[in-house]
Amino acid sequence: MRQTSFGIFFSVAVSSVLAKTIMVCIAFKATRPGSSWRKLLEVRVSYYVVVICSFIQVLICGIWLSMSPPYQEFDHHSYPGKIIIQCNEGSDIWFYSMLGYLGLLAAVSLVLAFMVRTLPDSFNEAKYITFSMLVFCSVWISMIPAYLSTRGKNMVAVEIFAILSSSAGILACIFFPKCYILIMKPELNCRNQLVKK
Repeated sequence: MRQTSFGIFFSVAVSSVLAKTIMVCIAFKATRPGSSWRKLLEVRVSYYVVVICSFIQVLICGIWLSMSPPYQEFDHHSYPGKIIIQCNEGSDIWFYSMLGYLGLLAAVSLVLAFMVRTLPDSFNEAKYITFSMLVFCSVWISMIPAYLSTRGKNMVAVEIFAILSSSAGILACIFFPKCYILIMKPELNCRNQLVKK
């Protein structure tokens, strides 16, 4: 359950960032006169993106658990003279499918945010999303060889490090700049400033 719950929770987080990125793209396409994109400027669009993207991950994890459930395994080789009872997570293909889907969500979000990163400074949310997805993708790409080359308890440590560092990257790049504006520069957080720029 550790891997599947991680995949589902992270897919909700990454699909939320993807939904935010899509809304930034739509917002700037809708500013053109007579644009048909205005119909998509609703909160429901974000909800649909998060629900659909998360449901696909739930489906992947559900198939994984039903077709190849985890089982108890005895490890005789990692530590000579010791037998380690560990959980075999079942199919590696489904594990990498779950990780690959997370990577796909992050890559789509990164590409969309990168495409709209040059928008006016008042609305530079896309820059923060680009950096956060860049951190997320680089952490997980570097985690895969480290994860494959470790055994036993060290695998869990590598995965926990990747989860914490990628979460911290998303938090630092998206949330902290907003906190800085709200706490240190509250005068910039008004409608007049946004319209002026």
